[in-house]
Amino acid sequence: MTRQDSVEYAAKWDIPIEATAEKIYSIDENLWGRAIECGVIEDPWATPPDDPYTLTKVRTRDPISLVIGFEAGAPVSIDGVSLEAQSIIERLNDLAGSRGFGRIDAIENRRVGIKSREVYECPGALALLAAHADLEDLTLERDIAHEKIRLEHRWAELVYDGMWFSPLKEALDAFIERSQRHVTGEVRLRFEAPGVCTVEGRRSPVALYDHGLATYDAADTFRHQDAEGFVRIFGLGVSTWAARQERGQRG
Repeated sequence: MTRQDSVEYAAKWDIPIEATAEKIYSIDENLWGRAIECGVIEDPWATPPDDPYTLTKVRTRDPISLVIGFEAGAPVSIDGVSLEAQSIIERLNDLAGSRGFGRIDAIENRRVGIKSREVYECPGALALLAAHADLEDLTLERDIAHEKIRLEHRWAELVYDGMWFSPLKEALDAFIERSQRHVTGEVRLRFEAPGVCTVEGRRSPVALYDHGLATYDAADTFRHQDAEGFVRIFGLGVSTWAARQERGQRG
């Protein structure tokens, strides 16, 4: 049965569904948000209609700032009030979504090789991702941060392909869990209509940010005399290449 057949069958037997012949969308919904496809959305050039959206309709234009608290990488509070993860997601879905934030319009690559278009509403998830990534910038050592970015895409592929219990997924989980030991602190987000989320500030008791090293004031603690030797050594390979090969070719 096509989707049109299904809609007609439901109408014939008084089966309650939201889809109609005019609004023949396929919508999957859970705690994290809503995935919308079919109908006019199947045309990648078409502007998604506004009617299937519910979480991200602008209901207020008053800006709001929230402080998201994390412990070992997991969200644990909003504005200092401890909450279970489900409550945090639901609250962010409401507060961020009511200001129009949280839409994704994507062309996806399915495992079987088909490209498809879907639009999503996931304000809580996107807000948490933005806050968490910002806190990682403050607390993760440089090489760990760079490697985690590289592995995140592979982890997502495994989950998308249903390999949740695969040995590689298990190994990547161990890396991620280890990397999150010190991702503890708070991030302040600001939401404004229509659809704007901005990180306003971040802090952590284990931040790797050192004002004495980062400041441009005269009282900084960075040993500037160390830079001269570092620059020579760091550029040694390139300077040797330039002297032996590049300049010779130009000559």
